[in-house]
Amino acid sequence: MATSINIRPKEECRYDIVSLGEVMLRLDPGEGRIHTTRQFQAWEGGGEYNVARGLRRCFGQRAAVVTAFADNPVGRLVEDLILQGGVDTKYIKWEKYDGCGRSIRNGLNFTERGFGIRGAVGCSDRGHTAVSQLKEGDIDWEGIFSQGVRWFHTGGIFAALSETTPGVVIEAMKAAKKHGTIISYDLNYRPSLWKSVGGHEKCQEVNREIAQYVDVMIGNEEDFTACLGFEVEGANHNLTDLEIDSFKNMIAKATSEFPNFKATATTLRGVKTATVNDWGAMAWCNGEYFEATHRPELEIMDRVGGGDSFASGLIYGFLTYDDPIKAVNYGAAHGALAMTTPGDTTMASLAEVEKIVGGGGARVDR
Repeated sequence: MATSINIRPKEECRYDIVSLGEVMLRLDPGEGRIHTTRQFQAWEGGGEYNVARGLRRCFGQRAAVVTAFADNPVGRLVEDLILQGGVDTKYIKWEKYDGCGRSIRNGLNFTERGFGIRGAVGCSDRGHTAVSQLKEGDIDWEGIFSQGVRWFHTGGIFAALSETTPGVVIEAMKAAKKHGTIISYDLNYRPSLWKSVGGHEKCQEVNREIAQYVDVMIGNEEDFTACLGFEVEGANHNLTDLEIDSFKNMIAKATSEFPNFKATATTLRGVKTATVNDWGAMAWCNGEYFEATHRPELEIMDRVGGGDSFASGLIYGFLTYDDPIKAVNYGAAHGALAMTTPGDTTMASLAEVEKIVGGGGARVDR
């Protein structure tokens, strides 16, 4: 079915996807724990970037990231990891390193996967990062979007990094609108980030202002509640049981208050243990609801980045098929596959995603 999302044709655009956000060096103790490990595996990762990388690496789309690094060996390591993912690094803003990170540095994210009753743990070390110091006027958004960009993605993690980053988001969105680029935003509520920049009240103020520019709003029930002030009736404290009708009612309120939303999407995750989750997704578009194939008791290796991989599959479905049911199913399948491998970023192929979308299972491929 055709949607109300008017996406620019591929042939008139330089990029299919441009993302704005922080890319951190993820340090992963594997099956161990952060506080007892003696070695880490290094990856790159960041909520907004992961979406662009997924679209490039799994779905073969032309992707770029807008971010900033302190110009030192750690920043160059993250750049090298981004290059391996095939994402264009042309719009990375390099800042002179001060020698010790007192005024500018690169972000680190220590992440352990969890297992069974022990949940995943993230410990971010991202104060004074180069990207958090971006302000309006630092990025030539007109130069980026005038080349033709089909889709722009950013989110609530970047918006929470400092007092200046929300202005950068809005500046980018205004330029995107001018050039006919579709805008998606993942609310991605992180209370630890908002704590030092105005707390929950500021979070709602910022996100409600940003929401006015968004075409496709992405977030789970906690995100919509915390960031936009829409309550989900019927969700328990652990969010293991979510009444679908209650969520639909909340989306109806959100889309009534923000009529600019052309689509919304959410993952539906019931956390049984760190390694077993019920997994599904739902989208709203053109006044209708679309639910992905539900996957109860999905086995998980590493849940971090699953939501970002859902978002990249969802965007691919809209970019390629202009079809909300395909979009939500590609998103749910890609998110499920991404959580079977370590690291923030996808290791899935398009063929694997299409196999899962088509109802395929885990029989051995020879």
